[in-house]
Amino acid sequence: MRVGLFGGSFNPVHIGHLIIGSHIASSDEVDEVWFVLSPTNPLKVNAEFENISEHHRLNMLKIALESIDNPKIKLCDIELSMPRPSYTINTLTELKRQHPDILFKWIIGSDNLHKFDNWKATDEILDNFGLLVYPRPGEIAPLIQSGKIKQINAPMLDISSTMIRDGIKARKDMSCCLPYGVSKYIKLHNLYD
Repeated sequence: MRVGLFGGSFNPVHIGHLIIGSHIASSDEVDEVWFVLSPTNPLKVNAEFENISEHHRLNMLKIALESIDNPKIKLCDIELSMPRPSYTINTLTELKRQHPDILFKWIIGSDNLHKFDNWKATDEILDNFGLLVYPRPGEIAPLIQSGKIKQINAPMLDISSTMIRDGIKARKDMSCCLPYGVSKYIKLHNLYD
């Protein structure tokens, strides 16, 4: 089986994440997509998302994935039980140890491909796993089609968690960008105010 791992802080998870994940899950590249919640990002020291607990972000991700009812999309919370900060290579290595028969690839946006050299053990990630790269607005990733890095022709969506957080802080209605249950959860717990 081939699994694409869609990692992120998901702060909050939004419809863009679901659209990209669903699109990749229906491609010929993978059999399933697992959303991997990251409790911390080593490249974002003192990141704002650390102020929203992983518990809330995990609950929102569960609600979002249940709302689409797609058996090819699953939640993976492995990083919550791993040492911090959570490095992608450690996550991939541990998942491979737990699931030796699965071929894993890491999914990133083209905006993160430009920062990939800053990641830990990039050669090991590419040599042992590989990347699936989806397009992001304003980012032109180099056209790479190899066994290690493959571009995915996915919808280009100009939506981000930062935009949603900023909108909520500005008292704008951002519910159209969020799965219904996630929008309700944010209001219930007064997140991002």
